[in-house]
Amino acid sequence: MEVIYLDEVNSTNQYCKQNLDLLADRTVISANRQTAGKGRLNRAWLDLGEGNLFVSIVLKPSCSFDEKFASITQYLSVVICKLLENYGLKPQIKWPNDVLVNDKKIAGILSETVMQGTLFKGLVLGFGINISADSEDVKKVTDKKVTSLCLELSKYIDKNTFLNDLLNLFFNDYENFLNNGFSFIKQDYINYACFLNKEISVKIFNETKTGIAKSVNDFGALVLENDKQQFVLTIGDIL
Repeated sequence: MEVIYLDEVNSTNQYCKQNLDLLADRTVISANRQTAGKGRLNRAWLDLGEGNLFVSIVLKPSCSFDEKFASITQYLSVVICKLLENYGLKPQIKWPNDVLVNDKKIAGILSETVMQGTLFKGLVLGFGINISADSEDVKKVTDKKVTSLCLELSKYIDKNTFLNDLLNLFFNDYENFLNNGFSFIKQDYINYACFLNKEISVKIFNETKTGIAKSVNDFGALVLENDKQQFVLTIGDIL
């Protein structure tokens, strides 16, 4: 694992994709500032200051794409939750991979698969974690409630120390995840889930489905039940 620190990029994921052939497996790109960060479904990830984490990991686990790779973001969400627990917090996961503390978003994750024709080139696993954003910073986010590690703990946390601990925890079980996929983390994921057995609405592009979140299947998909009819959702946002 090599960590490369940059001062400013448009997006750490974009940087990794543009330089994928030059970056080795398990290269980590961390930027102080990100001018055009993106989250899931092409939403903007707002830069709340240099004390927060804007990071992407280059992963080249094999020469061909495996369906197990699709739940890599959920694996990372579990890892982030475990680390936040070490700080005395009680994190939760909002399907598929948002990490919340006290019902406020603290981390977002985006994985992108890079293909060249039919050739699998690798994964770029990006994440943003609010470490030192203060109360004025989080007010800049108007579409959802957000928080930061420093706000929750009422003390300063060094972002690079947090990142180092996170990367070590991530790679400790990375091979086990590659071998077993979502089933390796399923019970931990369910333990952190804040949405199960509740009536929820899920937006899937221009469509919204409502029902009871019955379960998460062995592939990380959400099973939604409405009028005894079940829907298996692989993408979407809980509203």
